[in-house]
Amino acid sequence: MKIIEIRALRGANYYSRHPVIYMQVDLGELEEKPSDTISEFKRRVEKILPSLVEHKCSLGYHGGFFERLDRGTWAGHIAEHVAIELQCLAKMEVYFGKTYDTDDYGIYNVVFRYEDEEVGIEAGKNAVEIVNNLFDNTLTEIPPIISRLKKIREKNLLGPSTQSIVEEAKNRNIPVMRLNEDSYVQLGHGYYQRRIQASIIDSTSAIGVEIADDKLRTNELLSTMGIPVPEGYKVETIEEAIRVAEKINYPVTIKPISGNHGKGVTNNISTLLDLETSFQNAKLFSDYLVVEKFLAGADYRVLVIDGKFIAAARRYPAFVIGDGASTIQQLVDAINADPNRGVGHEKVLTRISIDTMTERLLDHNNLTRNSVLSKDEKLDLKSTANLSTGGIATDVTDELHPMTKMICERVSQIIGLNVIGIDIITTDHKVPLSVDNGGIIEVNAAPGLRMHHSPFEGKPRNTAKAIVDMLFPPGVKHEMPIVAVTGTNGKTTTTRLIAHIIGLNGNNVGMTSTDGIVIGNNLIIKGDYSGPEGAKIVFMDSSIDHAVLEVARGGILRRGLGYEESDVAVITNISEDHLGEGGIDTLEDLARLKGSIVEIVKPTGFSVLNADDELVLTLREQARGQIILFSLKDDNPELVKHRDNGNIIVTIKDGSVIIQKESLISIVAQVIEIPITFGGIALFNISNTLAAVAATYALGLNEEQIRAGVISFSPSIGQSPGRMNIIDMGNFKVMIDYSHNIGAVRAIGQMLPFISSGKKIRMAVGTGNRRTQDIIGFGESLAEFYDHIVITDTDPRDRASGETCDLVQKGLIKQGYSKDNISIIIDGREATQKALKMASDGDIVVLQADDIDQVIQDVMDYKIKLTGKMNLTLNL
Repeated sequence: MKIIEIRALRGANYYSRHPVIYMQVDLGELEEKPSDTISEFKRRVEKILPSLVEHKCSLGYHGGFFERLDRGTWAGHIAEHVAIELQCLAKMEVYFGKTYDTDDYGIYNVVFRYEDEEVGIEAGKNAVEIVNNLFDNTLTEIPPIISRLKKIREKNLLGPSTQSIVEEAKNRNIPVMRLNEDSYVQLGHGYYQRRIQASIIDSTSAIGVEIADDKLRTNELLSTMGIPVPEGYKVETIEEAIRVAEKINYPVTIKPISGNHGKGVTNNISTLLDLETSFQNAKLFSDYLVVEKFLAGADYRVLVIDGKFIAAARRYPAFVIGDGASTIQQLVDAINADPNRGVGHEKVLTRISIDTMTERLLDHNNLTRNSVLSKDEKLDLKSTANLSTGGIATDVTDELHPMTKMICERVSQIIGLNVIGIDIITTDHKVPLSVDNGGIIEVNAAPGLRMHHSPFEGKPRNTAKAIVDMLFPPGVKHEMPIVAVTGTNGKTTTTRLIAHIIGLNGNNVGMTSTDGIVIGNNLIIKGDYSGPEGAKIVFMDSSIDHAVLEVARGGILRRGLGYEESDVAVITNISEDHLGEGGIDTLEDLARLKGSIVEIVKPTGFSVLNADDELVLTLREQARGQIILFSLKDDNPELVKHRDNGNIIVTIKDGSVIIQKESLISIVAQVIEIPITFGGIALFNISNTLAAVAATYALGLNEEQIRAGVISFSPSIGQSPGRMNIIDMGNFKVMIDYSHNIGAVRAIGQMLPFISSGKKIRMAVGTGNRRTQDIIGFGESLAEFYDHIVITDTDPRDRASGETCDLVQKGLIKQGYSKDNISIIIDGREATQKALKMASDGDIVVLQADDIDQVIQDVMDYKIKLTGKMNLTLNL
């Protein structure tokens, strides 16, 4: 078995409403070897992965998967279960998986859930290798694989503070987007978004962060404002450090002037030798250091958010307690074996490492890591109480003296930070903090929340709640309306029209389409952004308050949908296009794929469906939210039934676009008033208009607001480039349109007699990634409507140059079309010129635009040239 393709589908997709790994495999010779044909196969699986007994599989009960192995199942299905279990063993609980066969011999599509994308892909690859080995009677060592997967997970994890804020946001249904590989995260969408990086938020004062990062500056500012702090001074050389230590008297603390996590900090230095050693260690982290008076007492961290005291914890340095038999190293190893301790921020506690600080403390006590402590003897392994170095914390929120809480709130105001961690040393936290019992030794602009959320002892405090409360106070929005549009034809026009209607009514819209990303009325990025990447860029833009997303088939297949839920989902129609790609072989497959967008409509949202399309109507069962049907025929039986059941419909009645719910009818506009309908002859654009009317009505716009949009949206190059742009060349007309499939060809062809009484000339492109029969069928459809066809090959994809031209010509001839009326010109620009030059009085030239901008430019250049010749003739 080998992997043909593996990738992550990051949103709702063809296979699941949740993110999954998609893995296509070729079983090769294993197609003829189901598990029941291999002696002792189940026993081998049980030996290396006994926990697979918990997999119920399709049988639905404990041990079901092992029973399937006995009955006989194929290697792809086995790899699915192994990939899931590897992730579970690496502490990522995932459950869903499914294996689909295909029409190709031995080829299967395997999908399974993941938490971490990189881990999921690696688990899939490892699963295939493990299963191949099982069929070869070789047992794979599983623990090393699990260890590697855990390391990948740890590398990719958000920090614990960021993660706690993210979880709190998700609990409130606030959308979350990770913006980089670190802890930079966006909460909410568009104009309503907020951003965090760990516990720093987007409104955190840059000056406050700078002050907090300078320990001496912080000390001096707080001292000036009457806050108890230790006496300290900035030093650069060891000589300066010695002079300061002698001035303020030992014991002292030495630390880098900036930094965090206790790096380079040494406390309780009482000798010149220790000072020199500690100075050199601190110098590894900063050129400038602070030497300050050491404060005796316990170490506390106080958290203040939005100017209010939130939590307090007592911190203890990493320590061991002797048992009279074990060495210090053995005691450390025993502590690190605690499942609650992990690497870095993986767990609620961090493993203890024996580093330079520990070696200094051991040496100070005439000990080594191989020394044995007497029973119950306690030894601190660090001079600082940071959790990141293996320390622990206990909650003292309810015990901290009210006066100390007030002092900490003052510190927050003095430094100017809306999230601040304040480190206190005091001999008694239950009495007011003063110079007699301690002081504030430093402040942190990005305080960790882990010690408060998961204290070693005491009550857990949900400090992330206070941060999210500050970011999104009651009544403040966190997301904007999202409209998703898909279909075989008309989705770009419908998307543009919806965005236009919304924008015309005072909103700033972010729109994605196959042509690019538009913010407001400005094209920001050109290209096909109808997939998740386009949605992400729109959601990141802080200027927009609505998002309208064109969702194409390819984006759903390759990466899934780029959002979790939408307010409105629109399906315009479903017809033959792109069949045979990515396992989408039938119209029913295509309907299911495009139906993904109505499956993730909010319960309070709307699914807008075309009642004139039988395949679209089949999606009603999976559609969420309220359903709005639209139809060109007000007597459509399904439409009438839907209306009579008290639901909303949009249709044409007496030549007008109407919205109806029960007996209440709202007239939007007469069809002939709507420019993109070309006076009512462009039936497909009437249908697109109905879809847009339904979507914007679902968003809460009234008929007058919608009317203003539909009557002001034209099929012009400026508003809708490449979609039925008609240019008057003087004595003939040119239509530029993207019509690239059979349905679109027929829709355009049927309206041409109403536009021109002359010859119909077409420049056509057979798209190379379609099936051969579809390209031939495209040619057949052209034969009905055009007098002369110029075939070009601007989009061959993986086909040889000119191959699509031959296939289109084959379709034309199959329908009895004369070869004399066919021109084949491989170069697209030359084909455009050929078609234009063929036109005479009263003709219309339809140019299929692959490179829309280039075709438009070529036509306008030709018009200028043509107009110049006409003027010259008139002058003569």
